Amino acid sequence: MDNPIQEILEKQLLTVAKAMEDKLDEEIASLEKPDEDDLEVLRERRLQQMKKMAEKRKRWMSHGHGEYTEIPSEKDFFSAVKASERVVCHFYRENWPCKVMDKHMGILAKQHIETRFVKIQAEKSPFLAERLKIVVLPTLALIKSTKVDDYVVGFNELGGKTISAQRIWKRLARAQVIHYEGESSHKPKSTTQTKRSVRQSARSDSDSE
Repeated sequence: MDNPIQEILEKQLLTVAKAMEDKLDEEIASLEKPDEDDLEVLRERRLQQMKKMAEKRKRWMSHGHGEYTEIPSEKDFFSAVKASERVVCHFYRENWPCKVMDKHMGILAKQHIETRFVKIQAEKSPFLAERLKIVVLPTLALIKSTKVDDYVVGFNELGGKTISAQRIWKRLARAQVIHYEGESSHKPKSTTQTKRSVRQSARSDSDSE
């Protein structure tokens, strides 16, 4: 049986390769009279960029990127946050709105392997819920470099009942927790919300009650 994650990785690598080919063509065209040395330098630069991107994507996949997974405990949450530069964590309970969010998180996880998409049950994570001030569910904690940089609380800012993966994508891209590809006319804005550290403390080693 084919590995869907591997297929996603291969498709994204092809996309990156095509983009690099186009960029190389532009650089060659900008040279008045490119000689062999110029072309060789450009080819080598492109090759190194492709190698770095392939290594980066391989590392992402090894940390669970490309899939939407559940974190079983608060301790595992801290491990996931430390392992990935960008994490979107869905704090949920077993209700209809959270199931709708689950569906869209699953879609985005496959499209944006640069970011780890996870969920954790809020009622079984009292320390995290209190520390991060999680009240309304669903809430997305947008984490960059081990710190919660922004939140998406409920559905109000996502269009309410007309919520879609596209609306969530735009919101996450604006927070710069996913790459804002293909939207050159819309530049993501930096968030000004106070950041809360989610680095592990002694309390986080205790089991949820």
